[in-house]
Formats: sequence, structure tokens, C-alpha cells
Amino acid sequence: METQTAVVTGAASGIGATITRALHGAGFRVIITDVDEAGCYALAEELDLASELALTATLDVARPEDFQKVLDRTVDRWGSVEVLVNNAAVTRAQPVLDITPEDFNAVMAVNAGGTFAGSQIFARHFKDRGYGRIVNMASLAGQNGGTATGAHYAASKGAIMTLTKVFARDLAPFGITCNCISPGPMDSPMVHDIVGPDRMEGFLKNIPTGSLGDPAFVASLVTLLASPAASFVTGACWDVNGGLFMR
Repeated sequence: METQTAVVTGAASGIGATITRALHGAGFRVIITDVDEAGCYALAEELDLASELALTATLDVARPEDFQKVLDRTVDRWGSVEVLVNNAAVTRAQPVLDITPEDFNAVMAVNAGGTFAGSQIFARHFKDRGYGRIVNMASLAGQNGGTATGAHYAASKGAIMTLTKVFARDLAPFGITCNCISPGPMDSPMVHDIVGPDRMEGFLKNIPTGSLGDPAFVASLVTLLASPAASFVTGACWDVNGGLFMR
């Protein structure tokens, strides 16, 4: 594969960092973006001290102008971008009757709004080049309404699935694919914090496979969907949930 460039949002930690490592390991140049500048720098140093295949950029996905700045900077450095991974999100767990309109709109602006803005801005570049890959991170919460998260988070992830279909349909004639991945509970610090050690055994009994998901597998799916080989896959949602949601 000719060296391609992937921009990953929310890449400084968690599953975003795992995705970034997987893309870098597969031979992609990676742009590590996040509001956490220190986390971005730490990951870049881990992957590429010489900054030949990894760069960092501050990106707040609620600010569309940040996406444009990252795109312009990357094109100036390497000539083009081929892949966008919309991973950045905020998670809120609130009872539905306690969520204010301001709470709801704030989560939607980051999760759904950030995915829309990033996809739109990068898709213009992809269209000009006749090639592009967009991979969006959705969630089981967007499919079942959420069990440990708030209505605003679940609604935002459901919106991401719909946006994936819209962008996939409209961009397919230009050599651009758009897919999403919908993880269930992952073996991650966030899930362990939410569930807690005292409740974990009972929590796992409710998952048909009896285990948490592996973030590295999700990252491998992102890498596959970001590759040129994935040209005939678009508008799809890839479920990784241990059997919690079947369709």
C-alpha cells in the first residue's frame, strides 16, 4: 500500500489511542488529534520520535474550524489525507428526567455535530482526490437506547449511525466510503470505572459471550475499513457487542 495518512480524533487515550497505534502499525501516517495536548505528544513520542509518520494537532470536534486547520496543516506537510476516523466523544450518565436542554445539546454538539463537521470538511478534500475513507465510532447505546449512559449520549450515537448512511450514499460516486463501528462494553478503564469491581461478575453474566470486548479488535476493524481493500463496503454498521444486540 502506498503510504496513506489517517486523522484520528480523540486519539490521545482510550480506544482512540488503540486505533491510532493499529493504523500506525499497519503503515499509515497518523495525525493524533485531541483536546489533550500532553496525551497527543506522549503517544506521538511512543510511535515516532522522528515525527516522520506521526504528528499531533489540537482539535476540539465541537469547533468545525479546527477540522479545517488540521486538514490544511496535514495537506501542507504530506500533500493529502486519505482517512478520517471520527472517534472523539463525551460520555454522560444522567437520568432522562434530569437532563436539561443545555446538557442534551452539548453532548449532541460534540458527538453528532463533531462527526458531521469532520465528515463534511474532509469529504470535500476526498471528493477532489476521488478517494477517501471515513470510519465513525458509534455505540451499542445508539442501538438499544443505552443502559449505563444518558439519553443524550444514546441519541448522539444513534445520530452517528444515520449520518454514516447519509454520507455513504452521497459520497459513494466519488470513491469515498463511510462506515461505522458500534462497540458494546469494552475491556477499558471507562467501563471498569462505570461498572465497578463489585458488580463486574454480575455484569458479565448479562453478556451472552460472558466477557468484555477487546479494544484491539475494534482497532483492527478500523484499520480494515480504512484500507483500499474496503472499497465495496459502505454505509455499514459493524457490531462488536458480545451478543447484547443482534439483528
